Amino acid sequence: MATVVDSKKACTVNPLKMSQPLGACYAFMGLDNCMPMMHGSQGCTSFGLVLLVRHFKEAIPMQTTAMNEVSTILGGLENIEQAILNIKKRANPSLIAIASTGLTETKGDDVDGYLHAIRRKHGDALAGTDIVYVSTPDYVGAFEDGWGKAVLAVIDAFAQPCDVREDDLVNLLPGAHLTPADIEELREMIESFGLRARVLPDLSGSMDGHIPASFTPTTLGGTTPDALRRLGAAKATLAIGARMDAAAAAILARCGVPCHVFDRLTGLSPVDEFLHCLSRLSGRPVPAKYRRQRTQLQDVMLDAHFWVGGKKFAIGAEPDLLYALGATAGEMGAEIVAAVTTTHSRVLEKMPCDQVLVGDLEDLETRAKERGAQLLITHSHGRQAAQRLEIPLLRAGIPMFDRLGAAHVLSVGYRGTRDLINGWANAFLADEHQNTPQDWPLPEESRLAASGGTAGGCGCDASAPVAEVVPDAVGA
Repeated sequence: MATVVDSKKACTVNPLKMSQPLGACYAFMGLDNCMPMMHGSQGCTSFGLVLLVRHFKEAIPMQTTAMNEVSTILGGLENIEQAILNIKKRANPSLIAIASTGLTETKGDDVDGYLHAIRRKHGDALAGTDIVYVSTPDYVGAFEDGWGKAVLAVIDAFAQPCDVREDDLVNLLPGAHLTPADIEELREMIESFGLRARVLPDLSGSMDGHIPASFTPTTLGGTTPDALRRLGAAKATLAIGARMDAAAAAILARCGVPCHVFDRLTGLSPVDEFLHCLSRLSGRPVPAKYRRQRTQLQDVMLDAHFWVGGKKFAIGAEPDLLYALGATAGEMGAEIVAAVTTTHSRVLEKMPCDQVLVGDLEDLETRAKERGAQLLITHSHGRQAAQRLEIPLLRAGIPMFDRLGAAHVLSVGYRGTRDLINGWANAFLADEHQNTPQDWPLPEESRLAASGGTAGGCGCDASAPVAEVVPDAVGA
């Protein structure tokens, strides 16, 4: 059991966390034909937009209400109204998803009231486009909190009870720590049992890096509004990550769909439990390919423990990702000497270390140095800390802007856990000293060293100048 403490510093020096509005807009990226929008200044949206563009190396649809000093003081009704009408006219999305920012939250804009007035005034013009709003002040919480609130807001707006249940349908609620590749892997696992997965939000359809047949100013794929309205028809809801507790409970309360929450799907035992759950839901045995993948993971764990066991890890990540990585590393025999996260979560107390700090990258670097960490795991902003510490850095989470393939990183299931552990072991292997011919002295150098540094072994300094010998006149 770990103790969770908050950093008492006066300010954040090297930020680890990202804001709630960005987490909410990231979740909205998993909805089909959607236009995410931040209710705030242009700068707030621009920073978030650039971060996601650098991470995914893709065009990211995101708009802003462009609040300025005057509109902030007087209220943002006109800005929201104009933004919604412009988006409807130019992009015609199925959904406009709005996330608030610290600017408008501090002012206290009644956005729900604004939207009610806008729908009443422009109902015909906005026909065919739904609007969802989520309150995400960026002065509290973090990226993961914004993601969870956005998913909950979408469920509240769309989910409704269904008279007929589809026995082969399950809802999948992935956490913010899962990549598009992770979601695709989970979908494949569900479908291998003869089930269908309705994913909310489905980043595997929108942020997986595919090239579309034609340009669209909105999101390129994901969960459709019609599918959102059928969440109540599922046989069960599978939530991945502790942050999805509230969303799963909302579907249960609203639609009566039973829910199963898995705190992580990285590691041998958690994947076993997930497959057993799918087997019970479908009434089918676990497919043979997963039995083979399990033995592959066991073999990798056996091979890698020589390099991972006993090593000291320093990890900085959002709570769900921190727990998935830290718990798996602990099972491999690694020691978590520094664990830093961004916000509070119930899973932090289950971390295999003495303490988890809600802090920043400076805290992570300080603790890693004091406790002799041998591997640093965090996002790309930790690269300078790893250089100063002179230890390897493994990038995890968002942003990952100095490497390609962020959307295709896989760390769930047997295959994902296998690749993750191999990555840890290979990082230590690559950091080991590699012997070269210069590590062994040549035979002549060895003989000189053994004899005291001279050719004759008399102990004289062979590098000292030799006096000229003048022949004796008599002897000559």
